[in-house]
Formats: sequence, C-alpha cells, structure tokens
Amino acid sequence: MPLFWRIFLLNAVVLIVATGLLLGPVTVSTPVLLTEAAVLSVGLAAMLVANALLVRVGLAPLQRLSRAMNTIDLLRPGRRPAVAGHGEVAELIAAYHTMLDRLEDERATSSARALSAQEAERQRIAQELHDEVGQTLTAVLLELKRTADQAPPELGAQLRQVQETTRSGLDEIRRIARRLRPGVLEELGLTSALKELAADFSSSACTVRLHLEGGLPPLDQESELVLYRVAQEGLTNTARHARAREAELTLARSPEGVRLRLCDDGVGLGDAVEGAGLRGMRERALFVGADLVLGPGPRGGTEVRLTVPVPTPDRSRDHARTGPRPHPARR
Repeated sequence: MPLFWRIFLLNAVVLIVATGLLLGPVTVSTPVLLTEAAVLSVGLAAMLVANALLVRVGLAPLQRLSRAMNTIDLLRPGRRPAVAGHGEVAELIAAYHTMLDRLEDERATSSARALSAQEAERQRIAQELHDEVGQTLTAVLLELKRTADQAPPELGAQLRQVQETTRSGLDEIRRIARRLRPGVLEELGLTSALKELAADFSSSACTVRLHLEGGLPPLDQESELVLYRVAQEGLTNTARHARAREAELTLARSPEGVRLRLCDDGVGLGDAVEGAGLRGMRERALFVGADLVLGPGPRGGTEVRLTVPVPTPDRSRDHARTGPRPHPARR
C-alpha cells in the first residue's frame, strides 16, 4: 500500500474511534470526574502511542536510507542499504541504488581517464628528465672533468667538488625519473620492479623485506601498474609518516587473483583523515576492480591489502572498449 494511504488510513482510524466515543453512550460529567479523566487520558495515550509506532515502522526504511546517504563513499563501491518497506519507500530505495550505480560507473570512468592522463604525463616528464636534463648534466660533468684536469691544483680540487655535487644531482634526477615511470616494470615485469622498489626504500632507518610467491597468474599492464603504484605509495607513506623500523611487502596468489600486502611496525593510521595519497590508492584500485583494505597491522602499525582479480580475455577486451570494469560487488 502506498505510504500516503497508510498514513491517511491510520489517522482516519484514530478520528473514527474518537468520533465513536463522542457519539456513544459514554458521557463526561461537568465537572469531570477523576475516573472519567483517567479513562480519557489512557485512551488518548493509547491512540498516540499506536499512531507513533505505526508511523515509525512505516518511515524506518527512510531513516536507514538517510544514514546510508550520509556515509556513502564512491571510492568504496558496492555498499547498499537493503530494500525495505512498501510502495513509494521501496521504489525510492531502488531508485537510490540505481543512482549510485550510475555515479560509481561515472566516477570509475572519469578516474580511469584521469589516471591514464596522469601516467602519460609522468612518462613525458620522465622522458624529458632522462633525455634533456640528464644529457645536459652528463655534458656538464665531462666539461668539469676536462677543466679540472687542466686547472691549477687548488682550483682543480674545487672543480672536483662541484663535479661530485653535479653527479649527485644527476643520480637524483635519474631516481626521480625511475619513480615517475619505472622502465623496469615494462622491461622486466612486476616482480623485478618490486625488488627495485624495495631496495630503493630500504635504509638504516627502515628495512623493507620482500616476499614474492612464484607461479603467479598473468596480469595485464593496468593491473601490474596499479599493484606497483599502490606498493610505491604505501612505502612512501611508511617512510614519511609511519616512523617504522621494518616493513614487509608480499605479493602472492589469492583465491580472488593476486594479493599485494604491505605491513609495518610504525605508529599506524590512528584517527588521521585520508589524504590525497590514500584516496589515490583507492582510485587506482577502483580502476581495475580491485579490493583495497587499509587498517591496523598485526604488529600495531598499518596494513595495506590490495587484491587484484585476474583478467580474462573477454574482460580484457571489454576493458579496452569501455574503460574500467564495474566493481565486483555491484554485479
């Protein structure tokens, strides 16, 4: 029954009962007797309680829908309030589900375009750093060496110090270029890229232990890039914010596909608000339909788990035609 008619009939019943009492044999004395006042008060209270209970039951699905609307996050797709109620209430919740499906699909498509443009821009900048700036600094190094060999001893020593500073700058530029666009990922694959990444982040302050399981199922380029970027962002957060002494990076097979797990013994997330880095990780996971979980680790630090489904040939062709596939929870 529609919500309008349910509320109308409920109020009609209350009014009919009240009219029946007025037209019935029951009378009220003047002044009102105590027993008559008690009967009227109990009857009025009973009708109000019944009215409140029935209206609350009828509007409870709308309250649940309101709470869901206040807590929904498009970066965590698939969460839906249950379709409850009757008539217009159930239709409203179903329409809300349809709207969420459309918004999540549009968000996934726009995120895919933004991430593709971002990777293309990273590749362009990395190429220019390597070709233009790198070659220029290499020429400067050669010229400094030639000048230092011909200069007097005191000036030659100073020129060699400048040469070492320039060489350090060149190494830093090459390191930045590798992080912008890891060539080893395209040339040697994901496992080699993760080995290099773990070695880059390992230091005296924090040791990164890498565990790679053999015989992993094949992944497409988008999935491998998402795994690498999530590991890179996670290690960056560990190095900058976690104050951890040890981090463990694991890549292994899972029932759903391939799972990347990063955990440390640092201070953890606490009540910190998710920044651009963590939201970027969620957007990348959404790009390939992966499941990303962030939370406290077994040693009190932070744990990041990314589960990437193994693409099938049909799904890969669909991804190439239409962009990112829908999240598994929405199927």
